[in-house]
Parts: sequence; C-alpha cells; structure tokens
Amino acid sequence: MGFTIGGIREMRSGSRRRGRTTECTAVAEYTGLWGWDVMPGARASGGHCSCGDPGCTAPGAHPLDFGPEVPAGATLDDAAKAWSEVPGAAVLLPVGRRFDIIDVAEPAGSRALVRLERMGLPLGPVLATPTGRARFFVAPGAAAGLPELLYRMGWDDADLDLHGLGTGAYVTAPPSDLAGLGPVRWLRPPSLDTAATPPQARLLLGILAYICHRSTPPP
Repeated sequence: MGFTIGGIREMRSGSRRRGRTTECTAVAEYTGLWGWDVMPGARASGGHCSCGDPGCTAPGAHPLDFGPEVPAGATLDDAAKAWSEVPGAAVLLPVGRRFDIIDVAEPAGSRALVRLERMGLPLGPVLATPTGRARFFVAPGAAAGLPELLYRMGWDDADLDLHGLGTGAYVTAPPSDLAGLGPVRWLRPPSLDTAATPPQARLLLGILAYICHRSTPPP
C-alpha cells in the first residue's frame, strides 16, 4: 500500500522538519499503511461548529462538505496537499467501507478487551472517545446485522448500552479531538494483521453483550 514500517517511522521523525502537521502524518499512516479512506472533518469550540452553520446538529463531528477525501493508498505528499486545503480539519474515518463499529461504554469495553486478549481471540483496533465510549472495529456489515445477531445469541434486551455504526457514519480518529470535548485515543492501535481485515463481530458481541448486561442497573 505504498509504505513500510520504517517509512512511517521516518515520516514521524521528519514531519516537523518538512513543515507537515501531525494530522498529515496520521492521515498518511491511515491511508498508506492501514488502507483506510480519510475525510477532513469540522472542528467545534464552545459548542459552535467550524462549518459555520448556526443550526449544525453535529458540531465538530461531521465531514466538511468542501473537503477532499483522501483515498486508501495515498502518500504523505497526497495527505499534505489535501490537508493544506483544509488546515485544522479533524481526521475522520468513513464507516462501512473497510470496517463497521461496535460502540459501548468505555468501562465495559475495557473489561471486554482484557477478556478477549486473555482468551486469544482476534481483535481489531479499538478507539476511546472523550465522551466515555469504546469503539471496536469489526468486519463491514456488522452494524446492519446487529439486532438479529443479538437476538439469535439470546440477548434480546433493549436496555443494552451497545450500538452499531455502519455505512454513512464517521468516526473521529487520533490525533483529533471530538466535537471540542477532548482528544480521541487508541485503546488498541491498528496493526498490519487487523486493520485491513478486522474480525467478525459474533464472538466480540457475545462478550460485550454479557458485560453490558451485567453493567446495566436493575429497574
């Protein structure tokens, strides 16, 4: 996809010298190493969105209408050129193309992550948001099939704090902040064997649903 691990390290060490921003380096890593498309997104400050729409329904959490998409495989030069047109833009990843997202409360997600790693089960990248959510990257299609899959697994509980994000959604990626609330960070960063082919959702959902169910206070 155009980069090697050594190339990414060189990019990171030389990005300041070449006058390229941290966002440019991150975008180039996401596109060139992990094979993800990237969209420039709006920022928010004091509840006001940089898109300029006073009635914006998602301040600092949506793509810029005029921003150029940076496709998978783009180089550092491609990323620098694209971001020079939208300085200060947030880094957004389109959901539903290379991955879907399973979104849970961060405490439940952290417990599930520990359990899954101890069991040696396949895991994709996991994001943590400043709003206290953990976002698990899973194979595309998981969000659309989530209600039926939970039902078949015996988790027919509408109170589960567990949601799927699929086609049409976007997630904010490091090093950007989410809606002016604080930075997004990796709980489990992407790797070469999980970024391009995230795991199916079934095993992950079983553990997440169990932990979320136990975390739900009784009525």
